[in-house]
Amino acid sequence: MGTSLFQSYIAVDWSAAARPTRGRDSIWIAAVARDARGRPRRTHLENPSTRQAATERLVELAAARLDRGHRVLIGFDFPFGYPAGTAAALGLAGGLEWRKLWARIDALLQDAPDNANNRFEVGAALNQALTGEAFPFWAHDGARDRPLLARRGRRPHGPDDLAERRLVERRAPRTQPVWKLAGAGAVGSQALTGIPRVWRIRTDPALAFACQVWPFETGLTEAPAGDLILAELYPSLVAPDAIEGLPKDAGQVSAVAKALARLDAAGRLGPLFAGDPTLDAAERATVEREEAWILGVTDRPALAETAEAA
Repeated sequence: MGTSLFQSYIAVDWSAAARPTRGRDSIWIAAVARDARGRPRRTHLENPSTRQAATERLVELAAARLDRGHRVLIGFDFPFGYPAGTAAALGLAGGLEWRKLWARIDALLQDAPDNANNRFEVGAALNQALTGEAFPFWAHDGARDRPLLARRGRRPHGPDDLAERRLVERRAPRTQPVWKLAGAGAVGSQALTGIPRVWRIRTDPALAFACQVWPFETGLTEAPAGDLILAELYPSLVAPDAIEGLPKDAGQVSAVAKALARLDAAGRLGPLFAGDPTLDAAERATVEREEAWILGVTDRPALAETAEAA
């Protein structure tokens, strides 16, 4: 049995909503700490109405826990990366592809304090730069015609196109492709609005010297360096808690935060930071350089097993 890595675990269900909102399909934050016996304490739930409020609150929560001497894990339910070759197709190759792509998204995105944002225009602009056509990003709200972003659907991905899915999503078939910007499970809009916020947290003066983005800055390793780790989660790996009066989103982040705490208390969380052991050397390099990985997606779903055993 390995050693535990963290004392505090925060799970975030993100939203790309264009106005302040609470309840279903909004942002939910679940925070769990382990007690002296290693057991997860009662889940602390919050439901900020905007991305700006959520970002500020996450900085506050992380800083308070770091001040108590905790190592902290924050997991977000949207992709941190894009299929291999995306950065190169945008002229961003040559090292630190993930960071260059994050910077490009950040430069294009306008995301106001009241959640008003231009994520569909960002998708269209990236399509223009990538292919000059309405591909690979697709789907929008139908508010107006967008020649470089299809309302629904898109042409199939061919052998010379960027892949539809990242390596990790091929191992988690229920996930949606990062190119999808509207409709059920549209993680593409969550990524476009979420990545700049993760970078705000990463670079906040109160956190910057303690913080690392997994796996881009840490590598795929069982003991990632840093007292605050920012990672990608897929809460659906764990059955949601049934919380009376609250939506499924709240139950999902509650359940996954507790599952992470239990897994860590058992000394079994570290191996998940090494990614799937079936990845070959080239695939590992792709994950670390550009695609990222979902914590807990391996051939053996340890997160789910831990939740079921609770």
